[in-house]
Amino acid sequence: MALGLSLAACASAPSRQLQAAASAQPLERVVVVTPDADHDVLAQLLAGEMALGRTDLKTASGYYDKAMALSNDPQVAERAARLAIAVHDDIAAQRALDRWQALGAKPVVMAEARAELALDRGDADEARRQLELLIGSGDKDAWRQFGRVLVGARDQAQAARLLEALATLQRLPADPQAWLAMSELGDKFGRHAYAMQIAEAAMQRFKSVETYVWAAQMKFRDGDRAGARTLLQKALDKAPQNVQLRVAYASMLSQDGDYADAAKVLEHGQQNGDTYSLRAALAARNNDDKTLAALYRQLQQAPEDVREQSAYLLGQLAEMQHRDAEALTWYGQVGDNDPHAFDADLRSALILHTQGKVAEAHQLLDQLQVDYLDQPEQLQEAYQVDAELYLRELKYAQAEQAFSRALQVAPDNPELLYSRGLAYAEGGQIDQAVQDFQHLLKLKPGDVDASNALGFTLADADRDLPEAEKLLQAARKAKPDDPAIADSWGWLQYRLGHLDLAAQTLRGAWLVHKDADVGVHLGEVLWKQGRRQDAQQIFDEVRKLDPHSASLQETLKRLHP
Repeated sequence: MALGLSLAACASAPSRQLQAAASAQPLERVVVVTPDADHDVLAQLLAGEMALGRTDLKTASGYYDKAMALSNDPQVAERAARLAIAVHDDIAAQRALDRWQALGAKPVVMAEARAELALDRGDADEARRQLELLIGSGDKDAWRQFGRVLVGARDQAQAARLLEALATLQRLPADPQAWLAMSELGDKFGRHAYAMQIAEAAMQRFKSVETYVWAAQMKFRDGDRAGARTLLQKALDKAPQNVQLRVAYASMLSQDGDYADAAKVLEHGQQNGDTYSLRAALAARNNDDKTLAALYRQLQQAPEDVREQSAYLLGQLAEMQHRDAEALTWYGQVGDNDPHAFDADLRSALILHTQGKVAEAHQLLDQLQVDYLDQPEQLQEAYQVDAELYLRELKYAQAEQAFSRALQVAPDNPELLYSRGLAYAEGGQIDQAVQDFQHLLKLKPGDVDASNALGFTLADADRDLPEAEKLLQAARKAKPDDPAIADSWGWLQYRLGHLDLAAQTLRGAWLVHKDADVGVHLGEVLWKQGRRQDAQQIFDEVRKLDPHSASLQETLKRLHP
C-alpha cells in the first residue's frame, strides 16, 4: 500500500508541472530586442520626412545621413546626398555620394551628382570633369541632366561659362529639343549672343516648327520684328493648322498695326476660343460691327466645347449688338472656375439695371461682395459698381455708403475719393464733399479734375468763392478747352454776380458739349438776365436730352416758386 502511494505521488507530480507551464502565454516568455532611435533606420527616415514637412532641410539632412549609414537602400543614400548638397554640407554630401556609389548607383547619375557638388563648392575644374563624363555617356537624358545641374548652380556666372565651353555646336546631339534647351539656358544666364548662335544653328540644321518659333522669339526680343515675322511665317508654312502658332503670328501682326493681315491669318483653319477672342478684339478695334455680328453667328454654331470656353465672349458679342437677353444667358453659362466669372456677373448686374431690374442688379452685386470677400480687387470693383448704380438712381446715401465700403478695401484710392465726393455733393453733404476733394488734392497736388470738382462744389454752395476762383483758374490754365471746367468757371461767375461773363462762358461750353447740367446752368443765368424766352428754349433742349434731369426739375422749382 505504501509503495502504491509512492508511485501515485510520483505519477502526479509531472502532471501538475505541465499544467502550470501550459497556463503561461507563449509571448510572455519571448524577449524582443528593440534598437534605440539612433540605430533604427525607420525612426531616422520618419524624423527626416517630418523635418522636410516643416521645410527644415538642415535637420532633415542630418536624419537622412544617419539613415543612410544604417540602410543598404541606394534611394536613401541618394536622398541623403541631395539634401546635403542642398544645405551646402560638403562633408556629408561626399560621404553620401560615396555610399550611394558603393550601393550601385549608375555612373551617369553619379557624374551628375558629383558635378552638382563641385559647383556648390565652386570647384569649376571638377565640375567640368564630371559634366564631361555626363554628356559623354551617351545616356538619352544626359543633356537634360546637364541643364538641370547648371540651372541649379549657386554661381550662375560659373554655370554660364561651363555651358558655353561644353554645350558647343560640335557636341550637341541630333535632338532639336536639346539645342533649344541650351539656347534657352544661355538666354536665362544672360549670354544672349550664345543663345542666338545656338538658336540660329538649330533652325538651320533642323528647320522644325519649334526651332523657327524660338529663333523668332529671340529676334523679336532683339527688336528685329521683321525678322521675327519672317521666321513665324516659315513656321506657319510648316504647320498651317497649328492654332497656337496662328494666334502668336496674328498677335505680332496686330502689334505692328497689320490688323487686316492678322484677321486673315486667324479666319482660315481650325478655330478655338483664342482665335475667336483675338478676331473679335481686332474687329472691335476697327469698329467693324459687321464682322462682330458674323463672329457671333459663327461662334454660336461652334462645337460645344468651344462655346463653353467662349461663353463670356459670346455674352460680350451679344451685348455689343444690344441683344441684352441673349447676353444675360451667355454670361449665366460662364463657369465658376472661368477666369471671366467675376466679369460675367458684373456685366449681368449692369444689364439687369439697364432693363429696370434694379433690385436684382443690387442683389447680384451683394452676392459678389460675399463671394469675393477675400479678393480685394474684385471686392472693390463690386462696391464701386454698386455705388455707381445708386448714383444713377439718385440714391446718394446708398452710393456714399458703397463708396465708403470700397474705400475700406482700397484706402486713399483717388478714383473712389473723387466719386464719393461727387456723391456727397449731389446729396447736399457739402462739408463731406469738400473734405474728400481736399484730401484728394493732398494725395495728388494740383490734380485738375479734383481742383475743378472742389472749385465747382464751393461755387455751387456759394461759399469760399475766392478759394473756388483760385482752384478753377488753375484748372482752366491746365485744360483751357475743357467744357466741364468752363461750366464750373461760368457758374462761379454767376455766383460772383458777373452775369454777362457767366452767360458767355456757359454758352461756349454748351455749344461744345450739350450736357444737361451745362444747359441748366446757362438757362438759369439767362433767366436772371431777364432773357426768359432764351432760357426756356435752353430748358426745352435739356428736357429732350434728359427727360428726368433732377437738376432741371430743381432749377425750375426755384425759378417758378
